Amino acid sequence: MSSPPITDMTQNKDVDSVPRPVFALGATSVSRDWEHARHQHRKAQLIYSVRGILNCEIEDGVWIVPPQCAVWIPGDLPHSARGSGETECYCLFVEPDAAPDLPKTCCTISVSPLLRELLLTAAGFPELYARGGREDRLIATLLDELVAAPVEDLHLPMARDPRLRRLAEMLLADPTDKTSKGDWAIRIGMSERSMSRLLLHEIGMSFGHWRRQLHVILALQRLTKGESVQTVALELGYENASGFVTMFRKAVGKPPARYLSERVTDREPAAVPGIMLPD
Repeated sequence: MSSPPITDMTQNKDVDSVPRPVFALGATSVSRDWEHARHQHRKAQLIYSVRGILNCEIEDGVWIVPPQCAVWIPGDLPHSARGSGETECYCLFVEPDAAPDLPKTCCTISVSPLLRELLLTAAGFPELYARGGREDRLIATLLDELVAAPVEDLHLPMARDPRLRRLAEMLLADPTDKTSKGDWAIRIGMSERSMSRLLLHEIGMSFGHWRRQLHVILALQRLTKGESVQTVALELGYENASGFVTMFRKAVGKPPARYLSERVTDREPAAVPGIMLPD
């Protein structure tokens, strides 16, 4: 049985005691289906996915991290993390005052080729690298790139209201359920109008938007494991692949094959069964 890469990298290590504003840890092996229980530390954390899908959960949301993306977790924020399928990742730990304009909230960011190379290079530094030298200059550039990195809309907000939490749990348990919004409201003991108003107030999304976001997250988890678009579409309750692809494109701006093809390490077209990439 394989062991969790994040647990392996950080177990028995007090990351807050390392006397450097930034230090990185690299995953040297690929592991399958791991989970790191809820925890927190003073330093902020960046988890970069080289391969596989990562999930980070805090009290009010879930962030999905596809390959070539990273999740930023502010310091002192309780969180858990897990990997789906085969994963390989790198962790960067950052003092809150290491640079101005670092993200203040949890978010998924797109990792450019330059930021990726900086992360991988920093992971090879000694934990107590010399101050004022080449390593410090590279870390400063890494922080500049991190601040400038675009945020991906791959966040599934979770409401605090127990009725909306129950709604989320039921949708997660059976994403193919085509129950209408009004009937969902009845199931959780609310009127449709009250449910819609509370969703907008607590998570800033309509019911339809929230369910589409859930489908994108579940789809990415399955597609990166090699499932075909047709299979994923049917698993999520779509009548055909075309309807699913249309939903995915509206949600993230690109069809599934193109989205994933831009996130493979070797930059070759992604192996997403069921879709032909245009020339």
